[in-house]
Amino acid sequence: MTRPSLPPEPTESRQLGIQVARVVTLGVLTGLAAALMANAFVAAIAWLNEWLLISPRARMMAPEGSWLLVATVAVPTLGGLVVGYLHRWIREQRPHGPAEVIAAVQTRQGDLPTRPALVSGVSSLVSLGSGASVGQYGPLVHMGGSLGALLARLLRSDVTVGNIIIACGAASAIATAFNAPIAGILFAHEVILRHFALRAFAPVALAAITGYVVANAFLAQPPLFQVESAAVRHIWEFGLFPILGVASALVAVAYMNAILGMGRVARRLPLPAVAKPALAGMGLGLVALWVPEILGIGAQTLRFAFIDGAFAQWELLLVLVLKLLATAWCLGMGFSGGVFSPALVIGSLFGALFGSVLGMLLGGGTSELVVFAVCGMVAVAAPVIGAPLTTVVIVFELTGSYELTLAALASVALANLVASRIFGRSFFDRQLRDRDLDLSRGRSKALLASRTIAGLVSTHHPTAPATARVADARQAMQSGDATSCHLVDDNGRYVGTLRLQRILEAPDHAPARDYCGRDEIVMKAETSVWDAMNQLRDFVGEGVAVVDAHNRLLGTVFESDLIRDYLDTLEDMRSEEHATR
Repeated sequence: MTRPSLPPEPTESRQLGIQVARVVTLGVLTGLAAALMANAFVAAIAWLNEWLLISPRARMMAPEGSWLLVATVAVPTLGGLVVGYLHRWIREQRPHGPAEVIAAVQTRQGDLPTRPALVSGVSSLVSLGSGASVGQYGPLVHMGGSLGALLARLLRSDVTVGNIIIACGAASAIATAFNAPIAGILFAHEVILRHFALRAFAPVALAAITGYVVANAFLAQPPLFQVESAAVRHIWEFGLFPILGVASALVAVAYMNAILGMGRVARRLPLPAVAKPALAGMGLGLVALWVPEILGIGAQTLRFAFIDGAFAQWELLLVLVLKLLATAWCLGMGFSGGVFSPALVIGSLFGALFGSVLGMLLGGGTSELVVFAVCGMVAVAAPVIGAPLTTVVIVFELTGSYELTLAALASVALANLVASRIFGRSFFDRQLRDRDLDLSRGRSKALLASRTIAGLVSTHHPTAPATARVADARQAMQSGDATSCHLVDDNGRYVGTLRLQRILEAPDHAPARDYCGRDEIVMKAETSVWDAMNQLRDFVGEGVAVVDAHNRLLGTVFESDLIRDYLDTLEDMRSEEHATR
């Protein structure tokens, strides 16, 4: 009887073709979806700003009178009220953002649920449309990453591929919004993935390029800023840009601390959570009656900061301070939005102020104001998002000026170093640290800290009643082929752990409970693998007891299982970061 012939195994060339087709499909599909979303989001903000008299153009064309004054206060207030009610649909009662995308990728959980993403996106649209002093790029990154996570779930991808698809969504969103595909690629690797992997580069690059094509061929958006010509006049000025970078780092730290500080103040206010964004909108509108430049994203203010003479020095300082405080006020009180766009505005104002004061002190002859404005812009923004290369490449892609890019790089180099020593790697990392996810010690620590020992608890370990004698405990250990056993009472509550070496010479009739160690380690099921391994640094034995909140014994976690889980985690991480297929 002949056996049925098996189908031939795919040849190496066929496998390569399948892999290339998969990479192209993942990158293009994710990039296209994120690009269309980003363009629609930006266009909707612009339309709302025009219709609600938030944009400078709409305010200029509106007839003068009480209606404009009323709208300036009423629109942000009502927008804040809507935002407050929207956040009731999110479990944490707050909007999600880039921090959630980073956490999903760095912990290899890929958990970006659709509902919070959708509600946060609508909330950000309402916030930005009604004039809140927040950014648009953070929501775009979160929505792009969430689209990638949804696509990964639909394709039933594994964790590694899912993380790559999430990065594709974020890269496309940045490439579309900034019209800067290389910056989108760098952002995905620098902020989201935080490593460079060959298997991730191709789909991320295709996603970013797709976003760029969509942004230019179908739904063109105006660039963030335009610089016709800007040159560094004197070579010695390259010694001034690092000084500007250090000063800008201090501005960035003040900006991030102001947001976090305002958040702490808001949590102590005796007001319902839904009312706090409305209060923020009212306060913002009242100040905007005198200084309307603090409303909205601030793109027009950023462009004016590049023009010599558009602002007097005192106006630069006033708008800078008010924009910083307005953003901290809005985000701290519950408006939904990003931190990157305001950082760009604040940085450009500070750079222009630095250049203006420097020119006055030196009697002129320095580079054009736009050079210092661009350097200040990236030197403030880079520490905020933790992406120095991305911000520098944005300058190059938007200006095409190699000399201006070098000046920006000179500023960013020290800005990130100084800010990271004072504040941390980025605003997002600080948010995650405050939520008990510390990325400052590397990804392996974050992975182990995000996993609990619940899945490692074993019930195959001997137990004995709390009233047992030494002989009974010895018998339990012998039957279970173990060198220890746990004592429990009639209700299953943990009493102690008895180890064989303690009862080697004990009389058989003695109470086993008397020989339990007083310094035994006991863990809860929700203990992280990282904390468990640290608790067992000096431990000698097979395992330790695991109990619930009522001290009932759940089982035992063995040291060997913890080590195996640790090694498996590292292997998964290395595979994601270094594998080519």
